[in-house]
Amino acid sequence: MNRKEKTIGEKIKEWRKMKDLTQDALAKKADMPYTTLAKIESDVIQNPSLQTITKIADGLGITIDNLIKN
Repeated sequence: MNRKEKTIGEKIKEWRKMKDLTQDALAKKADMPYTTLAKIESDVIQNPSLQTITKIADGLGITIDNLIKN
């Protein structure tokens, strides 16, 4: 069975839940608007900038590699 690769938004959401953070808490840690994070997690924004991904990874306390790998 061929599973589709998770979107960056799905990966961020998984990590956020593993770290027991709300969207609001992660947005604050990542120094970004809550709405931006919510749009990324819901795949409204599908290709966030590297700067944005870096902020989110920092907010989660993980590396970009951790975030973009399956």
